[in-house]
Amino acid sequence: MGAPEDVATGQASPVSLVVTGLRVQFGGFTAVSDASFDAHPGEVRFLIGPNGAGKTTCIDAVTGLVKGTGSAKLGDDELLGRPVHRTARLGVGRTFQTASVFEEMSVLQNLDIAAGMHRRPVALVRPRRGADPRVEAAAEQIGLAGALGQRAGTLSHGQKQWLEIGMLLVQDARVLLLDEPVAGMSHDERTATGQLLQRIAEHRAVVVVEHDMDFVRRFASRVTVLHQGAVISEGSIAQVQADPRVQEVYLGTSAGRGHEGSGSGSTTDDDEGARA
Repeated sequence: MGAPEDVATGQASPVSLVVTGLRVQFGGFTAVSDASFDAHPGEVRFLIGPNGAGKTTCIDAVTGLVKGTGSAKLGDDELLGRPVHRTARLGVGRTFQTASVFEEMSVLQNLDIAAGMHRRPVALVRPRRGADPRVEAAAEQIGLAGALGQRAGTLSHGQKQWLEIGMLLVQDARVLLLDEPVAGMSHDERTATGQLLQRIAEHRAVVVVEHDMDFVRRFASRVTVLHQGAVISEGSIAQVQADPRVQEVYLGTSAGRGHEGSGSGSTTDDDEGARA
C-alpha cells in the first residue's frame, strides 16, 4: 500500500509538549505518579508499558478528560486544569482506539465539518468558493484524496483511523495524542500509518500510546516506559530494551500473559480498563 505524500497544512509554528510531574488520582488510588516526558516536532514519541501502567491516563490528563496535577505545557500554554474544548482550541488533538467519524457522511464532509470547528459562526453560513485548502491538503496527506466522495462508513478500519487523523490536521492541531492507532490494522495499513506519523511529526509533536512492539521498534524516535503509573525508563527503543527494569517488567508480563514483551506485534486491551 503506497504511503501518501506529505502536504503542508499551514499550521501554526511547531511547538513542543512538555509534561512534568504529572499526577492523577482516582479517590485514594494513584493512577499516574509524578510522570515526566516530552515530545518535540521531528520525532514520534511512544508511551509503552503493561496494561494498567498509566499510558492512556497520561494523555487523558493532558487533554482534560481527567483531572491531573503537575504541569503539561504546549509551548507557553499550560494545559492542565482546562476543559476539553479549550485544550482542543490550543491545538491539542486526540484520537481513541475506535475512530470517531461520521459514518453516514462522506470523507469530504467529515473533513469539512472538522475544519469548520475553528471558523467564526458567520463563516459557516457564508457560501464558499471551492473546497477549503486545508481539507484538500489533509486528504492528500492521509491518502484519501481519491475517496473524498466515499461514505466514511465504507472505509476500512485503517482508513477510518487516517480520516480521524485528517480531521485533527484540518483543525491545525499542534500536538497529536494517539491511543493505539494501529490496533486491528493489517500489516500494510500499519506500515502506511507509521510512515504517515513520521511525516506528520516533521511539523508537530506526536505522542503514541501503543502495545504493538513491532510497530514501536519500526517507527519510534524515542520511547517512554511506564509501570504502575511511574516512568521507569526512557530513550531509544534499543536503550529501553536493554534496561534491566524494563526487562523485569516485560518478562513478568510475558510469562503471565504472553504479550508485549514477546515482540510478536500483537495488540492487547488498553489500560483504560484498569483505569491506570
